Amino acid sequence: MSRRGRREPRALGALVAGVLGDLGLEEAGAIVRIAERWEAAVGPEVARHCRPTALRGTTLEATVDTSVWCHELTLQRRQILAALERELGAAAPSDLRLFVG
Repeated sequence: MSRRGRREPRALGALVAGVLGDLGLEEAGAIVRIAERWEAAVGPEVARHCRPTALRGTTLEATVDTSVWCHELTLQRRQILAALERELGAAAPSDLRLFVG
């Protein structure tokens, strides 16, 4: 089989982000990139209780499973934002809003 015209495999997240950007939905693409790096940034325990759900401008909105975790993560807000900046660089959100849901 000829390899001519074939491309190397790409991660699904990269493809989705590219398509969303092509459609003018950059914030949706940005949330995909954040979600891909979420557990690496916040750790597995936090990731089990909290997930990124939306990006409004540069504010990341995340849903937390209980009010206790919401309070705890609110106290860790600066550390979470710093971890996201380490993972995402300039594409990291500058603020974080947490919701129980």
